[in-house]
Amino acid sequence: MIVDALRVFVTVAEQRHFSRAGELLNLSQPGVSLHIRNLENELGSKLLHRSPKAVRLTEAGAVLYKHAKQILAHYEEAAQEIRLLRDEVTGSLILGASFTIGEYLLPGRLAEFARQYPQVNLQVTIGNTEEIISAVKGNQLDIGFIEGETNDMELDIIPYMKDEMIITAAAGHPLAGEMIVDSGMLQNQIWVLRETGSGTRAYSDHFLQEGQLTVKRSYVFNSSQGVKEAVAAGLGLSLLSRWIVRKELASGEMVELRTRQKLPERDFLIIRRKEHQTAMAIRVFLEKLLTAEKA
Repeated sequence: MIVDALRVFVTVAEQRHFSRAGELLNLSQPGVSLHIRNLENELGSKLLHRSPKAVRLTEAGAVLYKHAKQILAHYEEAAQEIRLLRDEVTGSLILGASFTIGEYLLPGRLAEFARQYPQVNLQVTIGNTEEIISAVKGNQLDIGFIEGETNDMELDIIPYMKDEMIITAAAGHPLAGEMIVDSGMLQNQIWVLRETGSGTRAYSDHFLQEGQLTVKRSYVFNSSQGVKEAVAAGLGLSLLSRWIVRKELASGEMVELRTRQKLPERDFLIIRRKEHQTAMAIRVFLEKLLTAEKA
């Protein structure tokens, strides 16, 4: 079947290696070579430059790769729609999310989807906002969830939900007993921050600069969980999503420092490549996710 040959060709092109492609496809190296040779014979053009270390696309191979990706996506979409006629949703769903969404919001949504559509293969990558944007643009993710803003012209951007950011501290922090914390009280404090590239870090930097707050010292962690644990241990203050600390606030382990002015909300966004192909599993997941949020 031509679809099988195209799938082998695309895998070899992306892995740049016959053996690695064979391992992913459960094919022997001679089997992989046979598919490539049959395609080259059918098209009358050499598709790959071969070397002992790697393979790379010829000019004809680059043309076929672009169209093969589209053909395979259309084939998968057709297969999904046919399965849907039998009340089935199958296939794969490869998601990426920034830490706040990936660790505290998405798991519950995915669990509900998996219970309803157990035949869909789910895969989730968690990284900071910049990493998720890069992976979506690099065709490594079907959908990305990010916190903050992006104006990247290569992406379709779908508003998902609002997120409330709050100033947090350990229950034993000197400011924990204050009813209202003004800007003077926030001067020369120790802050616990996310790494550069994080949506939370961008928001924190903006907050500190806008308030002209002098930072006595800062500690940097590359996960929201790390920041939360550090704050709970009394290391310093932090700006965190209410999603992250809701359990600790309820238990009294951490407190919210209230200011006279409400802190601005930020957006959670869904991002996709503009030239994306919508497989059925992706379409159903997005429809259910957005419908549930509006309900």
